[in-house]
Amino acid sequence: MRRKIITKGDSKRVVYDQDHWNLFYSLRSKAREIMEALKKVGIDCVVHGSLARGDVHKGSDIDIFIPYPIPSYLVEIALDKIGVKIYSKELVQATPNHVMKAHIELGDNIIITFPLMNMRRLEREFYKFGGEVDLNDIINNRRRPGVTKSLLLIEPTEDGHIESPILGREEYVAKVLDVSIDIVKERERILMRRDEIGRTGVYFKYVLSPNENFEEIFKNLLDRNPALRRRYSI
Repeated sequence: MRRKIITKGDSKRVVYDQDHWNLFYSLRSKAREIMEALKKVGIDCVVHGSLARGDVHKGSDIDIFIPYPIPSYLVEIALDKIGVKIYSKELVQATPNHVMKAHIELGDNIIITFPLMNMRRLEREFYKFGGEVDLNDIINNRRRPGVTKSLLLIEPTEDGHIESPILGREEYVAKVLDVSIDIVKERERILMRRDEIGRTGVYFKYVLSPNENFEEIFKNLLDRNPALRRRYSI
């Protein structure tokens, strides 16, 4: 069932019970293990979404994002050192104008994503819009504000969070999240349209076989696709 966009309403204070905190700490422990393994091979990353904000649920993913292009073999080395198995690898491009990304799916709803080309400002701000924390935040048990897919701003409190609709409050939201108002308006437009017509899929997706690597497939795509080459050169 799709989450409906919340367009109006008062702020609501949510207090987490012990089961919620137990789930939150369990998910963060799993994220920390992966993030520390990546750090040991020189890769800095963030966790974004509900695990950064704190409003987790039993189906929450652990979304780990590396915000710059890196050699994919380093990720595989890091995972191998801690005995974590890769279940699937795929290349994804949301639209012709968006960055091509590598997705690595692990067990326990853990996904590692990184771009194969440099990102534009709004593409990078997408992750801050949803809320993101780095390894230092994880270690020090910090949460960060962010916006859900229902367009609710989640502002962490000591015992839970305060949630409120963002429509009509774009300047405040941009200030709280330390992002441009452009990304706030873009996400509003995209998520409200998705709420009306449903998901429209992605522009391009390629599932890699176990013996394929991201760089090889990406190079082949660049050789065959002039539009992708132009995007890559930006």
